[in-house]
Amino acid sequence: MIRRITHRMRQALRDFRREDGVASFEFVLMVPAFMAIFSASFESGLLMTRYIMLERSLDIVVRDLRLGSFTNPTHDTIKKAVCDLTVIFPDCENILMLELTKVSTSTWSPLPSDVTCVDRSETVQPVTQFSTGLDNELMLIRACAVFDPIFPGTGIGLQLPKENGGGYMLIARSAFVNEPS
Repeated sequence: MIRRITHRMRQALRDFRREDGVASFEFVLMVPAFMAIFSASFESGLLMTRYIMLERSLDIVVRDLRLGSFTNPTHDTIKKAVCDLTVIFPDCENILMLELTKVSTSTWSPLPSDVTCVDRSETVQPVTQFSTGLDNELMLIRACAVFDPIFPGTGIGLQLPKENGGGYMLIARSAFVNEPS
């Protein structure tokens, strides 16, 4: 009985190893898996590159802001400076929102955890706090940029937290103390 079963198994393996067919079955099984892995890898690589560029440009602008390189800084001038340094952001002026607030060193009250970001479903954007502060004040700057996934239906594109317009948000933070004049 066991001999008959092992004989049938050997015969089935021998038949399976024969190369008299085409590889379309294996192709149909493997290509979607490889494409999903490729698209998820590409999406996560682009996401990390965008995040690193946002962090880097915000750090450089905060250094200039801390040292007083900007005269009367406004939301638009700081945003333009950040956008000039982030070279791979498409339409940076319309996807980036900055928030600059003073941190109270007497109460150490926490800042709101919800970050104000660009709402692409509205024509008028939300108002953010933007106060440059006085000398020796601790300041926190948050930048939020909204991007559409390249491959929204596969891999990491499905797992990313989305905002109202369907894009994912990248948030960068930095803190600094205003230098005395």
